[in-house]
Amino acid sequence: LGRVGSYASFFFGCLWTGSRVPRPDLVVTLTTPPLLSTVGRFLQAFRKSRHIIWEMDVYPDVAIDLGYVEAGSLPDKVVGAIADYTRRHADGVIVLGQCMRERMKRRGIPSDKISVAENWADSRIITPVNWPPEVPFTVLYSGNLGLAHDIETISGALLALKDNASYKFVFAGSGARRIKIEEFCKTHSISNAEFRPYSPKASLGESLGSGHVGLITQQNSCLGSVVPSKAYGLMAAGRPILYIGPRESTVAQLIERFDCGWQVECGDVKGLLAVLRHLESNPSLVRVAGAQARRAFLANYDLPFGVARICEVLVPTPVDQQAGLEPIESVGQSAVLDEERLAKTY
Repeated sequence: LGRVGSYASFFFGCLWTGSRVPRPDLVVTLTTPPLLSTVGRFLQAFRKSRHIIWEMDVYPDVAIDLGYVEAGSLPDKVVGAIADYTRRHADGVIVLGQCMRERMKRRGIPSDKISVAENWADSRIITPVNWPPEVPFTVLYSGNLGLAHDIETISGALLALKDNASYKFVFAGSGARRIKIEEFCKTHSISNAEFRPYSPKASLGESLGSGHVGLITQQNSCLGSVVPSKAYGLMAAGRPILYIGPRESTVAQLIERFDCGWQVECGDVKGLLAVLRHLESNPSLVRVAGAQARRAFLANYDLPFGVARICEVLVPTPVDQQAGLEPIESVGQSAVLDEERLAKTY
């Protein structure tokens, strides 16, 4: 009830402010709170502003995927109809990956309205650090471990490798399912799992670099309704990705495109154990994949590239002419210069 009240007050505040300020040229609405796009649609209709919806999570799909709302129920139909109405009338819809684009197309949103703009990280904040000692082989999960994330598969691996000093599992962050996996480790007396709080932004690169591989998980049901953004920070840190989730997802496509990690299907504990044992025995493979992750990041997902992708949708002028934006050419130069740092690090 508290959250509903908070959302409602925010809605009315947005409507009130949006109606009183000088007419905005452009209104961008995100997806928290759900149906915030209705405010954008109101301002689009009555103030003649352009309206872009930036989808972080697809509603009501994510609520259905997580079991909060029954598919085909009245809440599903009502929320879905309102959300899709605003999407069809918006001047554009930004999604975080191809899997989310496909989800939108299945909802009947015209393809020409949908633009893919992947998330990013900042190479000035997250840079590669020295690799940790080869033993133990360290798997790091960093960030929110929430309801959309698979924990059953990694729990099976934790149990199988219980007390094995050759492996270490670190969970840094928080989240509803982080609590579950911490309780699991306590119940089964798993000694090679460590739990840390979130890292300050200034030391995030060092934290991400404390693992040999970065773990990302996603439940199959959430394919396209959410897109994990942890991949870009890991790539910035020069660490390969160990992804537990569907092969059709954006993260799996990143891994396949850049050969910067390994993908395991949800529930495939044996497959996950085989990957972990293979990587623990072949540290050079991990370092090569980490270097490829960093190169791919610098060429595609550094902050200026991410900003440029968004600006291409938001602003109908060339992005390199926007005030304060670094030209794309200089981004390429920084990527070339970073090869020297790569050589020293790897």
